[in-house]
Amino acid sequence: MFDEAELRRMSPKERAKLMQALACLDMPRLANAGDPRRRRLFLIATIVCCVVLAAWIGILVVTLPKVYRAGDWRGAWVGFDLAELAAFAATAWAAWRGRQVLIMCLLVLATLLLCDAWFDVTLDVRTSSFLFSLLSALLIEIPLAIAAILAARRLLRLTIGRIRSREGLPGPVPPLWRIPLFGYQQDGVLHDPVPPGSGQGQRGETALR
Repeated sequence: MFDEAELRRMSPKERAKLMQALACLDMPRLANAGDPRRRRLFLIATIVCCVVLAAWIGILVVTLPKVYRAGDWRGAWVGFDLAELAAFAATAWAAWRGRQVLIMCLLVLATLLLCDAWFDVTLDVRTSSFLFSLLSALLIEIPLAIAAILAARRLLRLTIGRIRSREGLPGPVPPLWRIPLFGYQQDGVLHDPVPPGSGQGQRGETALR
């Protein structure tokens, strides 16, 4: 049993090794979260969706008319704005309660805002409302979407940083695209994708700021 005085006498390297050893004891139960068969099925399904969607886009480019009269224009936009309102409300609730679901809410909100900007601008081309839609997209919707994405990224990096600290991984958090999924580690422990002393983690941290 270690007391606080003994822990303080240890070097940072010794404390890091101790935290890694404790993580190896506590984290293997999470290793079952990454089923290789499920992962392969997901990858196959994703590739099939990409191929089908690419073919469908080609068909739409050839067959869709440039001008089309919508069946329920009011219902489409009111429904979309209701979805945006729900996303804003969920984001506000998650932020107020301080819940991890805030990351998901922010990403959903950003997606809806970008879609709103895209359809507003493209559907108002060559109409009297085009300038208003363009300014709305550039000054309101796109900046809000970027702010939501950056906030989600910051929260995700803070969470990963806390996990890395508890597992004894020193240094800044590497770029998210370099960090492996937690459930797919063979020993259930998060390993540092950037070797200590390489300087890549610091460069990635600086580039993302």
